[in-house]
Amino acid sequence: MKYAFLRAGLLALSTALLLSCGGGGGGGAAFGNVGTAGSGTALISGEGSPSAGGADGQGGAATGSDASASGAGGTGTSAGGTSTASTAGDGSGVGSGGTGVSTADASGVGAVDGAGSIIVNGLRYDTDTAILNIEDAAALQLGMSAKVTGPFNADFTSGVARRVDSAADLRGTVSSIDLTQGSFVILGTTVTTDSATVWADTSGLAALVPGSTLQVWGLPGAPGVLRATRVAQRGPSAAILTGTVQNLDVLRHTFTLGGLTVDYGAAVIAGSPDGSALANGILVRVRANAVLPGRLPATLVQWWYPVPRANATPVQIAGIVTDYAGLGSLRVLGVPVNASSATITGGLASAVGNGVKVEVGGVMSNGVLQATKLKIRNVPGTGGPSSFNLIGAIGNFSSAASFWVKGQPVDASGAGVVFVNGTAANLGNGVNVNVLGSQVVNGVLIATRVTFE
Repeated sequence: MKYAFLRAGLLALSTALLLSCGGGGGGGAAFGNVGTAGSGTALISGEGSPSAGGADGQGGAATGSDASASGAGGTGTSAGGTSTASTAGDGSGVGSGGTGVSTADASGVGAVDGAGSIIVNGLRYDTDTAILNIEDAAALQLGMSAKVTGPFNADFTSGVARRVDSAADLRGTVSSIDLTQGSFVILGTTVTTDSATVWADTSGLAALVPGSTLQVWGLPGAPGVLRATRVAQRGPSAAILTGTVQNLDVLRHTFTLGGLTVDYGAAVIAGSPDGSALANGILVRVRANAVLPGRLPATLVQWWYPVPRANATPVQIAGIVTDYAGLGSLRVLGVPVNASSATITGGLASAVGNGVKVEVGGVMSNGVLQATKLKIRNVPGTGGPSSFNLIGAIGNFSSAASFWVKGQPVDASGAGVVFVNGTAANLGNGVNVNVLGSQVVNGVLIATRVTFE
């Protein structure tokens, strides 16, 4: 009945309740690509060491044979940047036949905040039949930026992923660190952090060292600023830079991203959603084999997770507010948003403004996202709720302080951890749990709540 209602609502288009946006969570069946029957574990690799990670090629994903496992849970491959998931059902309650909105181009863009299928912006997608295009890492992991294409329901709680795209947004040498501001600089771009930033292999900002190479996933904010959602160490690698095109010179084939001039004269231009040319104000991801003083000779310029703009297209996105002129006029990820009629959660409407991290959902109309829901995720200087969600069977169990769920290491030994329907003594391999956590440090999710299912 619910799905029939949604289909009718889409046809009518008058139901502004078509969309919504959820809380924080993260990855899913793509964590490690597959699960191992009975154990609930998934082998993952990527940022465990400074030299680990995906390929440095022009958008090519790591083949990551070490990131897969076989068993009754299903199989998956990752070759040439694309893999097709064929895992068995994971209990998400979402059928591959479709749910909610039937529009093929319905899209979600944000950071992976949970596993158990894949969770992006709190919306849990079934990935059983999804095409996975994971670049710069062997498998999808918490905090990685991603675009999910596929229908979802009106509550922004469940959907069916037809395609998942994810790639690193910044890679280069750290030139400076500002502990007071909670930021660092790579390739002329200021990278800001917050409580939801995933630290893959360090304890946090204070552990970073100038001159080291990092790979960062994040959400573009104002020009020259990227909010980090995941930070990992890397060895010397080809450069990646993401940001807003400014000062475009079509005659000289240059534009600026933050503090660098990008020379795209010899670059492949890819990913334009409608065939349009480069223009000021669009978000792009640039790859280059070398970095010159103040200049980046690009080999590839890609549109960054382009959001569909066709009328009546359902969209849910997470990002940093820019160009704020009131709830009726703001931008998130460069997308114009009208949130004047949206249901606002996570804080007061008066808290929304430039630099605030939000999740918004609604329907596109004449190029503007008409938001029905807006969730405040982080207010500079104040903070905000951060949560990651893992749903699945425990594997690699050693103790409450060390076990895995969906390939993600978990520590549930803290004094304040809340256990529901059981106690820490009930933890063990094969036990199905729903884990919530507020931060990831040294690659480990620090659990705050464990529910036995």
